[in-house]
Amino acid sequence: MSDRNIEDIIGALYDLVQDARAMPLAADKCILERDRVLDMLDEIIAQLPAELKQSRSIVESRNELISQARREAETMLKQAQEQAKQMVTKEAIYMEAKRRSEELVNQTQNRVTQLRKAGNEYMDDALRRTEDTIAQALEEVRETRMRFRTVTEAQEQRQEQRKQANVDVEL
Repeated sequence: MSDRNIEDIIGALYDLVQDARAMPLAADKCILERDRVLDMLDEIIAQLPAELKQSRSIVESRNELISQARREAETMLKQAQEQAKQMVTKEAIYMEAKRRSEELVNQTQNRVTQLRKAGNEYMDDALRRTEDTIAQALEEVRETRMRFRTVTEAQEQRQEQRKQANVDVEL
């Protein structure tokens, strides 16, 4: 796979079609190097899944981050509960344990909330960038198709004009 991005490959493909030699007696058809065009299409196909793999990787990272935060929260909660159980014998110690346990739970919940928010923001940004890239590539493909149609229609009109001129000359 080369260093070219999808836009470069599509541009090169467009240039290849545009610069292709016309077939004899068929101005709207051209001769292309099949292997070269197929290689370019393979490059495009190979790069699109990379964008999708990156998105999947981001989702997996986010999920792992949230799972890790939950495990940490459960561990901290269990530790706090164990400490609280050991300190039940005296009311002052019990109250301190309860306060500490609530504090740890609040800290853990805050940490989980922060991690979830950070993960969601990171995921949203990555998906937005991926969406923008895919949308840009789609727009470029559409523009290329429109230019190709315009060139093809112009060639067809010229061919019709030549036919009409030949008919007029024969009359």
